[in-house]
Amino acid sequence: MRPMGIVGVVLIVLGAVVLAQRGISYTKDRDSTNIGPVQISTVKKGFLPPVAGVIAIVAGVVLIAVGRQRPL
Repeated sequence: MRPMGIVGVVLIVLGAVVLAQRGISYTKDRDSTNIGPVQISTVKKGFLPPVAGVIAIVAGVVLIAVGRQRPL
């Protein structure tokens, strides 16, 4: 299988995972500060919406289709 086909399959699998989970949340940044005996922490979270999974699947299918075409 050509490299484009492998990347296409990986995109399809990852897109399917995102769709199955109905989006994926992740932690962007964690900060913590100690002020005397008190510890203050903040967490910034991100969310990967299901539409990103659809886009990944479509891109994977396109890469596989392009990879299967024979050069002229």
